[in-house]
Amino acid sequence: MATGKVLRRAVKAAAAGMIHYSGMRRAMAAYRRSQSGGRRILIVSYHRVVSDFTGELQRSIPGLLISQETFRRHLEEAHAAGFELASIGDAVDVMNGRRVAKKDLCVVTFDDGYRDVYRYAYPVLKQMGVPAITYLPTAFINTDKRFNHDRLFHLLRRVQERRFKPLYDSLPAPALQLLGPILSGQKTVSASLDDFIGEHPTRVLTEIIDALEQQLGGGADLLPEQGDVMNWDEVRRMARDGFEFGAHTLGHTVLTLEPQEVVEREILESKRAIEREVGITVKDFAYCNGWYSDEVIRVLSANGFRSGVTTEDMPNRIGGDPFTLKRKVLWENFSLGLLGDYSSSLTGCQLDDCFGVLGMSSPVPGKRPHFISGPAGGNQVSSAPVRASPTSLNSNEIVVGPETPTNIQEAP
Repeated sequence: MATGKVLRRAVKAAAAGMIHYSGMRRAMAAYRRSQSGGRRILIVSYHRVVSDFTGELQRSIPGLLISQETFRRHLEEAHAAGFELASIGDAVDVMNGRRVAKKDLCVVTFDDGYRDVYRYAYPVLKQMGVPAITYLPTAFINTDKRFNHDRLFHLLRRVQERRFKPLYDSLPAPALQLLGPILSGQKTVSASLDDFIGEHPTRVLTEIIDALEQQLGGGADLLPEQGDVMNWDEVRRMARDGFEFGAHTLGHTVLTLEPQEVVEREILESKRAIEREVGITVKDFAYCNGWYSDEVIRVLSANGFRSGVTTEDMPNRIGGDPFTLKRKVLWENFSLGLLGDYSSSLTGCQLDDCFGVLGMSSPVPGKRPHFISGPAGGNQVSSAPVRASPTSLNSNEIVVGPETPTNIQEAP
């Protein structure tokens, strides 16, 4: 399996060099521009920007990480590729025909409000004059809480390190689905966690966390030190410098797994919290996991939002739906060349979606069925088929090149 990953990395690195230096990349960019209605609107997504990628890799979900230096190079690469670094509002205006863009647009977004973004991305963005929007799960701001995905990742690594054998009888029943593939060696921690979070509501995740912590005996080392979130003062400081903020639910909740009343509360209260604390109008939303439904879009549209961003790695088109904006989720390995160093040609080919044009990637759709509770016990809305899909964690533990689980479906 590792040999196959190295081979795929080599193939992509070699293909990127050929595409870049032969001039094919420009032709593919022009093709995508034509397909998109005359202008490309590239929206890129990040999570954590860190100073020491190699060090952080030992204790955090890999697919959430990008080094400060690689992040800076991505911005430079986008500019060199002919993109104007623009705001989410500019992108929506161009899509809706309210503005005509002179150049292709690239919008920088961050999910989750990690403090790393304030520490390491914010200075780079400010220095380079690049706008950006950060989507905040507001119940975590101004707290010492950690996200369920970070807590579970940390606990599962502790289970591995201690060679601990869980007592499944005293764990919630779904825990076997999460732990079994890890302890049997069938899946990495990140891969199993990705799949599991995509299928189970927040309630199940917290129950497993609580039960695992109890079985492991408790203690401060069971809560990850890393993964802290911004406070409101840091958010306000960025806002004063012109950086935008959008809503990302209260508790980083996958809304398609929740009933209608939870959907409305998570959306509206997160919007109101940001508006109250920062003094801005919140118009933009990011779907946790990148998953959405007609019902979620209805709530957004009815409550003053102008956009919703997915993690579907596909081109945005002029005239497209602003509530299903497509994003390319990036992390460090996105730019990893054959020798493990930064590859400008590979990064450029990814930003220009050359591999998408060639059919070498398989975007995962974000539209999901949605169960809405009601007097009769509920009904299904949104008929999109359910596929086993990774989440917005993009958590690939093995270095495999630029592919991320969010937008690449790997063969078993």
